[in-house]
Amino acid sequence: MSLIRLHVADALAQGATLTLGEAQARYLAAVMRRSVGDAVLVFNGRDGEWQAAIATLAKGRATLAIGHRTRAQTSSPDLWLLAPVLKRETLEWMVEKATELGAARILAVTTERSAVTRTNPERLTAIAAEAAEQCERLDVPVVDAPQPLATVLAGWNPDRRLVVGDERGRSPPIADAIAGEAPGPWAVLVGPEGGFTARELDGLRKLPFCRLASLGPRILRAETAALSALAVLQALAGDWRDHHLA
Repeated sequence: MSLIRLHVADALAQGATLTLGEAQARYLAAVMRRSVGDAVLVFNGRDGEWQAAIATLAKGRATLAIGHRTRAQTSSPDLWLLAPVLKRETLEWMVEKATELGAARILAVTTERSAVTRTNPERLTAIAAEAAEQCERLDVPVVDAPQPLATVLAGWNPDRRLVVGDERGRSPPIADAIAGEAPGPWAVLVGPEGGFTARELDGLRKLPFCRLASLGPRILRAETAALSALAVLQALAGDWRDHHLA
């Protein structure tokens, strides 16, 4: 039986007792059919991953007895996604997959052609937490409420380079756009359904921290473009390069 992983907010230390919320208690009992004495894994994004045992489990309440630490805390790559605000189901799927790909922060942005401008950050954070549990991350990405792209860029740290998907095909391939760049923080930006306007792309091209890049010869959906760019960045400048089998 594989061990369930749970993201929690509390501090974790050997010998501590942790009280779970009703949703997680019901998940253990009703969905996963666990019982007292069964082992689970817990993490909080700060203290690493710990093995725990279910101490009590009844009527939507559960406590865990924290045992030994199984993995020390490590940090995710400093990779952000500036996500276009899309329809609810599509945006939720994109947040889930961006979490699996290792994005440290997901900033929802609106642009001139955005057809949707509102999100539910609390639900998106919950989806990111569930994805982190599944993919064995030790942290959960920060998920921000939507902001206009101009507002985000006005406060941008120029040390963070921003790869921008250029659907007009007038920019170099993404691998060439980031080739030879020094290590450091990165971010990805793609347009909404309908893409960026010419004015937006021309403005982005003038920003010294932006790297406009082509994502291939085909027109990609916004969610496909975002995840494709994240994957390329992880492969060429992220933690995919450092991962190897022991």
